[in-house]
Amino acid sequence: EVQLQASGGGSVQRGGSLRLSCATSGFPFDDYAIGWFRQAPGKAREGVACINSKGNTPFYSDSVKGRFTVSSDGAKNTVYLQMNDLEPDDAADYYCAAGTHYGTTQNAYDYWGQGTQVTVSS
Repeated sequence: EVQLQASGGGSVQRGGSLRLSCATSGFPFDDYAIGWFRQAPGKAREGVACINSKGNTPFYSDSVKGRFTVSSDGAKNTVYLQMNDLEPDDAADYYCAAGTHYGTTQNAYDYWGQGTQVTVSS
């Protein structure tokens, strides 16, 4: 059974940091890209970051570039999203997903986890 378990969300003040984790199982981790997506109330879901084990440079959306860092631990089949200098606009439900195509095109992802909520107060 494929599972993606996102965790680490919470409530922080502007400028704070959070580290999200995406623990995966049930599929060959090294053959898949893992993407992070977020959806704020009333807004469309957007791709935030993506990483794979094939040497591609991690991808970041312009809105988080320089503040967020995605990393991967193949031994634990887990991907992390370190979020620094958080802003109120970063508040959303964050999701991780697994797909065989690298990038943040949502329909290219086969498996999705449940969301973890991030709240940023000003």
